[in-house]
Amino acid sequence: MRSTQTTALLGTVGAAALMLTGCAGPAAGAGSADDRLEIVATTTQLADIAREVVGDGTEVTSLLRPGASAHSFDPGPAALAALASADLLVINGAGLEDWLDSTVEASGFAGTLVDTSEGIDLIAAGHDPHEGHDHEHAHEPDAHAGHDHGAFDPHVWTDPANAIVQAEAIRDAVTAADPAADIDASATAYLDRLAELESWMRGSIEQVPAEERLVVTTHDTFGYLERAFDVQVVGTVLPSLDDSADASAAHIDGLVAEIRATGTPVVFSENAIDPQLAATIAREAGVELRQGEDALAADALGPEGSPTGTYIGSQLHNTTAIVTAWGAEPLPVPGSLS
Repeated sequence: MRSTQTTALLGTVGAAALMLTGCAGPAAGAGSADDRLEIVATTTQLADIAREVVGDGTEVTSLLRPGASAHSFDPGPAALAALASADLLVINGAGLEDWLDSTVEASGFAGTLVDTSEGIDLIAAGHDPHEGHDHEHAHEPDAHAGHDHGAFDPHVWTDPANAIVQAEAIRDAVTAADPAADIDASATAYLDRLAELESWMRGSIEQVPAEERLVVTTHDTFGYLERAFDVQVVGTVLPSLDDSADASAAHIDGLVAEIRATGTPVVFSENAIDPQLAATIAREAGVELRQGEDALAADALGPEGSPTGTYIGSQLHNTTAIVTAWGAEPLPVPGSLS
């Protein structure tokens, strides 16, 4: 009986791993026959960045599926199966994955953890991103050991300069784990594209005077965009860095008043969050709501093959949506980013 139960459990985990593969890329372990590294990334953004950096020579599995937020992720057998045989676990860090420690322990993961937020000048939770761009909270490698939840804004990828740091961290970790890995060309090409993305975003946003760059989003996810590109996030539908937070009636009334007072033209919903409350606020404020295909890709990428299905595609989409909401047109998209 004990043997039968064990076999059934292993079968469940194996089936779950196959389901993860179908939704999120090649399964961990698929490359073991030819000794390729097996990389697991926690978020859809990091999985896409990792795949671009390593090219075709390494397997990359995303724990999260398109459209799913890392804030509310509930790891199941598929996540444990993917982690069990992974060589590298690539995480966002900065407190985003508050489910990580217990998941790693339960999976028996024995590989290398790659925290891509190390080296990024993190914004402290509750801190105005416009105050002191040289602030002193750029963390040392152990400053958020144990994943100090809630100490920092974890949404680092909304500034492509931070995505460059993350891509470099992945490149360096892969090279250290497998010195024979031939990823120089793919990594360099992708880093060049990220630099071009940052330049395009800056030029597009600068089509609009700074005082008119007003944004209202669903939750507090664009602090790094705000700091890097001199954008003002007037307010958020959910008053939190966590997209599972609730909004009080007083908060909603205050946000509606702020939208009217500032002349903010649009409320943006986000692809991983129900737009119902955002719609209510937009209606009460008398402004446009961007939702559905026009929603921002904030905490997760969209489905594979969609305009927001890659990190670069999501940033092109978000920037275009925001700039056109301000009544301007973004710069032509360079061919290398299309």
